[in-house]
Amino acid sequence: MRMMMSAALIAAGALLGWSGGAVAAADSACTSLGGELQDEQTCHVRISTASYTLQMMFPTDYPDQALTDFLSQNRDGFVNVAQTSPSQTSGAREVPYQMEVTSEQYHSGQAPAGTRSVVLKVFEDLGGPRPSTFYKSFNWDVAGQKSITFDTLFAPNTKPLDAIYPIVQREVGKQTGIGAAILPGSGLDASHYQNFAITDDELIFYFAPGELLPSLAGASQVHVPRTAVPPLAVKT
Repeated sequence: MRMMMSAALIAAGALLGWSGGAVAAADSACTSLGGELQDEQTCHVRISTASYTLQMMFPTDYPDQALTDFLSQNRDGFVNVAQTSPSQTSGAREVPYQMEVTSEQYHSGQAPAGTRSVVLKVFEDLGGPRPSTFYKSFNWDVAGQKSITFDTLFAPNTKPLDAIYPIVQREVGKQTGIGAAILPGSGLDASHYQNFAITDDELIFYFAPGELLPSLAGASQVHVPRTAVPPLAVKT
């Protein structure tokens, strides 16, 4: 799949509101991406030129700098392509290139433990045969103050995909009507399960078009009950 290309709030802060320093940090992160704070915790970037339109909505209070780094890198890559493409410089393309980033947020557990998840959905139209859509998730261990990946999500010496794959197979089949179309080589490959969110009751996995099924099947997401998978390694 083609991929071009901010400590969590303490309990008192979450209850009493942001300090001036936290608001300033959020504003700085948002401004650096050319956006404006829609509220104390949400940044909206909206840029429109003759060559491209760019929109991004994302939380400014996420504790991992990796989120804003990802957005910055993808914005720069998109703008570079949009401004230097032969079709743009020659005026051959009448419709501006497009990039839109939306976000979903999830939580599990209660501070000072628990997790926080942000899932970005990136839509791009760069003049190819069809636009592209992909996901990028960020998961945070609040107590451990560190990021969570699929490799660190579950307790050691477990085989989570043995439980997850059959559920994904079944649910994607229902969504697409394609039945048992995910081969084990793909369905048991951890690289396809890197984009996920954590809630109290389930794990939500996000799949880009062409990741597990042919591109024409579109993007999909699958909700997997936590009772159906091995214990998580993080306190929730």
